[in-house]
Amino acid sequence: MTDSGAIRVLLVDDQELVRVGFRLILERAGLEVVGEAGDGAAGVAAADDLDPDVVLMDIRMPVMDGIEATRRILAADASRRVLALTTFDLDDVVFAAVRAGASGFLLKDVPPADLVHAVRVVSRGDAMLAPAVTARLLERFAAAPSPDTGLPAGLDPTDREIEIIRLVARGRSNAEIGAALFLSESTVKTYVSRLLAKLGAHDRVQIAILAYESGLVRPGERTA
Repeated sequence: MTDSGAIRVLLVDDQELVRVGFRLILERAGLEVVGEAGDGAAGVAAADDLDPDVVLMDIRMPVMDGIEATRRILAADASRRVLALTTFDLDDVVFAAVRAGASGFLLKDVPPADLVHAVRVVSRGDAMLAPAVTARLLERFAAAPSPDTGLPAGLDPTDREIEIIRLVARGRSNAEIGAALFLSESTVKTYVSRLLAKLGAHDRVQIAILAYESGLVRPGERTA
């Protein structure tokens, strides 16, 4: 963020009209659009040059698609956050983008207020897990795990950590997790920060993916 506290956003989309529209929405809400790029390769270069907090990343682009661009941007700096943009609900490439490290995804016809909210949420290190469509996307990780499925070797989470992992995977906020487990919100935040470090995850989406892939959470399962 800048000294003024404004969230720095990079727009990566091959449609100029989409970029113009998103820029207007974000700047009117007080966010700073630091740059634009029309393909994935240019987006990677712009991220290196401009150091944004959040990248709004189209998935289908020429030269380099948004999946590979997401992977490269986060490999260079895992503190950045990427929101994948797609035209179609539950597109297979969105699934790949989330696996590449995106902190969630938005449909391109998202209402302006929801766009601004999503950027602010992921800039805090949270993830866009609340919408039902995102929950369904995450459940696909249970049905199509990666070759290295499972929690990291030697993690040995405590019972409390497992409870928190499960609730994060269900899209619960820190306040909601605290209410469910009778913990303060600050205590939950500390647990989540420690889990991110132990799991080698850069945000809550990655915790959720690991939870589904390892079997800690299963599709349709109810949690507290």
